[in-house]
Amino acid sequence: MLTLLAAEAAEEGHNPIIPAWEEIVVGSVAFAVLCFVLMKFVFPQMEKTFRARVDAIEGGIKRAEAAQAEANELLEQYRAQLAEARTEAARIRDEARADAEGIRQDVLAKAREESDRIIAAGNEQLATQRQSIVRELRAEVGTLAVDLAGKIVGEALADEARTRGTVERFIADLDTAGTAGGR
Repeated sequence: MLTLLAAEAAEEGHNPIIPAWEEIVVGSVAFAVLCFVLMKFVFPQMEKTFRARVDAIEGGIKRAEAAQAEANELLEQYRAQLAEARTEAARIRDEARADAEGIRQDVLAKAREESDRIIAAGNEQLATQRQSIVRELRAEVGTLAVDLAGKIVGEALADEARTRGTVERFIADLDTAGTAGGR
């Protein structure tokens, strides 16, 4: 086909490299109409689509940044709440330790009081028993001393008042001798 066109052009005496002026005019008008249509309808539509994509991308980025900022804010709130909860837990632990120490001190004080009361009651009971035993021993020692003295002397010391006085003097002498010897 090219050979056919080249042969026709050679017959007319026309240069095949340079087109005819009619073809240049038709090509230029067609190019101008094509440019007009592209500039009037296609390029604005492409620009709208481009802007829509840019807006969608930028909007998506902005939404993502907003979501990220909100997530960071929530994270900080959660961290603050966690720190507050830890502080509260530490405060509660400290209060519990202080309460436990107070209870421990109360229990120890009560135990000391009870121990002191038991010791005092025991000492009082011992003192009472000692006095009772001393009274019994004095009476028994007095009776034994009178019996012994009666056997030594050979007569019965039947006079109650005199016997009691003798025994009391003897015990008092023993107490005085025990006190003087203990120093």
